[in-house]
Amino acid sequence: MKKIVNGILLSAAVMSGTLQAEAKKPQRPNVLFILADDYGWMDMGCMGSKYYETPNLDRLASSGIKFTNAYASCQVSSPSRASIMTGRYTPRHGITDWIGAKSGEDWRSKKHYSKLLPADYVWNLPAEEYTIAECLRDNGYTTFIAGKWHLGDKGSWPEDHGFMINKGGWSAGSPTGGYFSPYKNPKLEDGPKGENLSIRLGNETVNFMREHKKMHSDKPFFAYLSFYAVHGPLQTTKKNWAYFREKAEKMGISEKGFEVDRTLPVRQTQDNPVYAGVIKEMDDAIGIVLDELKRLGMDDNTLVIFTSDNGGVTSGDSYSSSQLPLRGGKGRQWEGGIRVPALMYYSGCKAGTVCDVPIIGTDFYPTILDYAGLEMQPQQHKDGISILPVVEDNYCPERSLFWHYPHYGNQGGEPSSIIRKGDWKLIYYYESKNCELYNLAIDLSESESLNARYPDKVNELKAELMTWLDEVGARKPIADPLYDPKKEAAVKKNWRTKTLEQQEKNRKNMLRKGWEPNDDWWGSAFVND
Repeated sequence: MKKIVNGILLSAAVMSGTLQAEAKKPQRPNVLFILADDYGWMDMGCMGSKYYETPNLDRLASSGIKFTNAYASCQVSSPSRASIMTGRYTPRHGITDWIGAKSGEDWRSKKHYSKLLPADYVWNLPAEEYTIAECLRDNGYTTFIAGKWHLGDKGSWPEDHGFMINKGGWSAGSPTGGYFSPYKNPKLEDGPKGENLSIRLGNETVNFMREHKKMHSDKPFFAYLSFYAVHGPLQTTKKNWAYFREKAEKMGISEKGFEVDRTLPVRQTQDNPVYAGVIKEMDDAIGIVLDELKRLGMDDNTLVIFTSDNGGVTSGDSYSSSQLPLRGGKGRQWEGGIRVPALMYYSGCKAGTVCDVPIIGTDFYPTILDYAGLEMQPQQHKDGISILPVVEDNYCPERSLFWHYPHYGNQGGEPSSIIRKGDWKLIYYYESKNCELYNLAIDLSESESLNARYPDKVNELKAELMTWLDEVGARKPIADPLYDPKKEAAVKKNWRTKTLEQQEKNRKNMLRKGWEPNDDWWGSAFVND
């Protein structure tokens, strides 16, 4: 009996020691990933905007790390979102255009009379992809999404790819009901009439964090706050519009707001008061979440990442913003289309760090695993690296970054593939089979092609790009046998004249005192606050 008792006592002692050791282990960190939609590199105060107001994002930047050479994996949304989820470049997962865009012979219905037929692409995130949400879920994380998904139809929604709780993620890529309730979203219950969508998604995230701490304090969480903002259709409150209209007036309203750059008119000014209001509401929502994270005492054990899925909208869609000094914007092959804001915070990072090393959307998957102390998945996130060592040293071995967009963008983008290596950037165009070579260190605005001065560099980068395209099995556009250059010329002439004239008119009208938008979103007392 004595031996048994001693054995029990010994076992209890061992168990007690084990439990104490376990208690001393730091809890696996939470992850809060905040993704904006169509939010440009120059659309934050901490990136130099004098017009837009983003105090909460600026606060995140000052307390953490700001990346000045961060890139989305594509110039439009669905492909880059899939790359964040999978850690793979777009040709590998097959989603190379926003899901719903016309391709192949269906492209002719757009009546752009283009020289090429865009490549076909995958319309649902493949089930065999092992997403970051699935990986974290399988390692004990509670996984949550609030907001935009746009990676497939029913059967390929967030809950089919690792998210245990879904508030608002479904097939649509834009806010179907607009930015004020009712939302017309099958995965998000309507709030009171006039409730703002961005604030609602922030509050859903706060509610999740509170409930998680209450019910599962011993488990980490992965919260993916994926705003529909700042995607069109643009809507804000009358109060916000009036404030930013007056601000634009005080700053001085330019007579001319657009210039045609090869295809469509491109916005040259940051003076859209409605867009500024949408940004403010998103920033307010981010503030709500960050404040609650601190109030709950979880900020020191949470990795926070903020970025955008592509560059800001300077042409096409809502012609929302200017990304100068970057050329172009969403949908385009220049820096304005692919360079995005990116911020990161975690306990122990040096506040106010600025990292100039190029990073890309495929890097977030391995970065999260690295920070969480989880085993890497190299066969899955093969196109990304962990950013953590990069931040510590502000350096990583030189690597090439790639983009492939075999489509015509709604915003004037052209079928192209891109490579960036060091400061060099090469764009290959499928229509002309020509290249543009730029050195971003001396020409951030991509104003002068250096092909003639550096032919060897053109050949070197083009060869590497073509090899990569073959390795990843990239689909390419093909010539349209029905191509009519006269019809195409007529369409482009209309863009250079009538479209330009209309956008200038729209811009000035929105800045006019007494301007009124559609009745469907300024119809409630809440919205008119």
